[in-house]
Amino acid sequence: MTIAYPLSHSRRRSLAAWCLTLAVCGTGAFAQNASAPVKLIVGYAAGGPVDAAARVFAPVFSRELGQTVIVENRVGAGGAVAGQTVVKSAPNSGELFFAASPTMTISPHVLKAMTFDPLKDLAPLAPILSYANVLVINQNQPFKTLPELVAYAKANPGQLAYGSAGMGASNHLSGELFARRAGISMTHVPYKGNAPAMTDVMGGQIQMMFDIVGGAKSYIDGGKVRPLAVTSKERNPALPQLPSMSELGVRDYDVGGWYGLYGPLGMSAELSQRIAAATARSLQDPDLRKRWVDQGYVIWNAKVSDLTERMRREHALWAEVTKGMTFE
Repeated sequence: MTIAYPLSHSRRRSLAAWCLTLAVCGTGAFAQNASAPVKLIVGYAAGGPVDAAARVFAPVFSRELGQTVIVENRVGAGGAVAGQTVVKSAPNSGELFFAASPTMTISPHVLKAMTFDPLKDLAPLAPILSYANVLVINQNQPFKTLPELVAYAKANPGQLAYGSAGMGASNHLSGELFARRAGISMTHVPYKGNAPAMTDVMGGQIQMMFDIVGGAKSYIDGGKVRPLAVTSKERNPALPQLPSMSELGVRDYDVGGWYGLYGPLGMSAELSQRIAAATARSLQDPDLRKRWVDQGYVIWNAKVSDLTERMRREHALWAEVTKGMTFE
């Protein structure tokens, strides 16, 4: 599914004139024609959280970049199909990867279909936002707090079942890491997506799951599940009264996700800087900020080096967690 966010005629004319004055203009969509569309390649289906975030971002980014922006979905292999599309693109072709962190940090360790190395084959351009998961439980459990859950799990090894969106999904590995850090044993139940897992938490078929804050908030607000803690080190602005795992004594537990922009290798420094600057300006837009914060996201207006460092750190974390695990 593709949607374009066009510029006004006058804005395109001024941008075209500006670009023609640049002695450093290279080849490709960005430089040869300032009105040529820029593609944000999304690795997940239309209507999902990654796609929704990209479609909130695209019109603001279009305005700040000065070019029409198109959101294009290339679905498959946990986002890897979209990433490979950009890996194969020409440096200044106008194709950018609107990447979700699981593709960059988890998929390399769990997917046989992964055809590129996120650490080597793409150029990081700009961080966009970050998010956390929240641990929610069925309302009728004998435990009501995280310490009580841990005590129950230690007294009843293997009796706690938690759901996820599937084997190797970020909320599967959030649970695996939690069990290791808390010194407990739990049973993982994979589903085909978060929604059916949440349905079974509410129905009592399983006791708990980790879900992205934005996805779980309506169930929490409606009293359908009980939240115990967020997985990020800091509290989440959408659930400010809810403590973090770290606050509740789970040491070395800081798990979250993020979205960032990546391009093909070989992009010019001028173009990379232009994209980073347009992204930073976009993240100051008050309407965009409100929409994302209300959904539980945290605006990540930082340097590209921060994106690179976090990707490498989390890539190493999930390599450690997934070592020896099977994902058939």
